[in-house]
Amino acid sequence: MTGVLPVALGKATRLMPTVAHSIKEYVGIMELHGEVPEDEVRKVAGMFVGKIIQRPPFKSNVKRVPRVRRIHELEIIEVNGRHVLFRVLCDAGTYIRKLCHDMGIMLRVGAHMRELRRTRTGPFTEKDLVTLHRLSEAVYVYRTEGVEDELRSLLITPEKATCMLPKIIVKDTAVGALAHGAPLSVRGVVAYTNDVKMGSRIAVLTMKGELVLLGEALVSGRELELLGKGLAVRPIAVFMSRDVYPKAWKSKEQNKKAGNS
Repeated sequence: MTGVLPVALGKATRLMPTVAHSIKEYVGIMELHGEVPEDEVRKVAGMFVGKIIQRPPFKSNVKRVPRVRRIHELEIIEVNGRHVLFRVLCDAGTYIRKLCHDMGIMLRVGAHMRELRRTRTGPFTEKDLVTLHRLSEAVYVYRTEGVEDELRSLLITPEKATCMLPKIIVKDTAVGALAHGAPLSVRGVVAYTNDVKMGSRIAVLTMKGELVLLGEALVSGRELELLGKGLAVRPIAVFMSRDVYPKAWKSKEQNKKAGNS
């Protein structure tokens, strides 16, 4: 298989589970084991759009138990004899070669996956692709000449990896505490997207759009409007450095000294 493979560096590696479990898009070629009319191929492909049950193939790294996956889109681009060019948008963990096998059964001739290319992983598409050759050249220039412009142009900010997640924007005065691992208080929220739900994984951003942390929403967006106090987000992975935003809270020792003065 060829195509999109996101690679993370430094703190951004903690974003990879989120990216890996996001939606995927593939373009592939399915080879039929017999002659089938094109309209029949398109009809059967349409039957696989929606929730499907898959058992992983023998050559896989997961337990072979049935599991539910969703096929969001399945487009037959071209049928040339026994070769079928298709595009599929699906949940992470969908086995495309198993999808081809199952369509072959429904077509009553059998089929297998001949070629496959991943064209999208979450927010990353082929427009974001960088070859290893180009990357190695940029690293070489940086190490030998100290010029980092080309290398920086190839790197993508961590914020893009979270663009498909629900989001909460926080006050600048809340960022310092969050960078130290504190949970987010309702009072620190400035704005939020409509898809914030209790228990969902969300991205917490500054008003400048900087990624502070990934967290678990403890309340829904509607409750954020109604609650005047309490906790809104439990931190899962913090990305903001502690020294970027100043502290806006006092420690117990500082409060004690203030009370004695």
